[in-house]
Amino acid sequence: MDRFAPEMQACIDECLRCYQTCLGMITNHCLRLGGAHAAPEHIQLMLTCAETCRASAQIMIIGSPHHKRLCTDCADICENCAAECKRIGNMDDCVQACRRCAERCRKMAA
Repeated sequence: MDRFAPEMQACIDECLRCYQTCLGMITNHCLRLGGAHAAPEHIQLMLTCAETCRASAQIMIIGSPHHKRLCTDCADICENCAAECKRIGNMDDCVQACRRCAERCRKMAA
């Protein structure tokens, strides 16, 4: 397997970490707490974030030239997810993972 530039590897790692965190929080936190945490709009945003992070990592791994465009979208979605999770509260792991991923994706898209 080819090695990735350190910046790209860091972005892949943050995307996969955010994917894992969001998906895990949905099933092990949000759905169990209910209320605003389990609102369809919140779950949809978190799933969108998780899947966009997964797709961004995959696109970078396969070496597609489209990664910059997808990383831009990923950063926007991660920022939206972080803001919503912060607003709802008791979701610090997700907020931090989304913020780190958004920062890395912005750098990758530049």
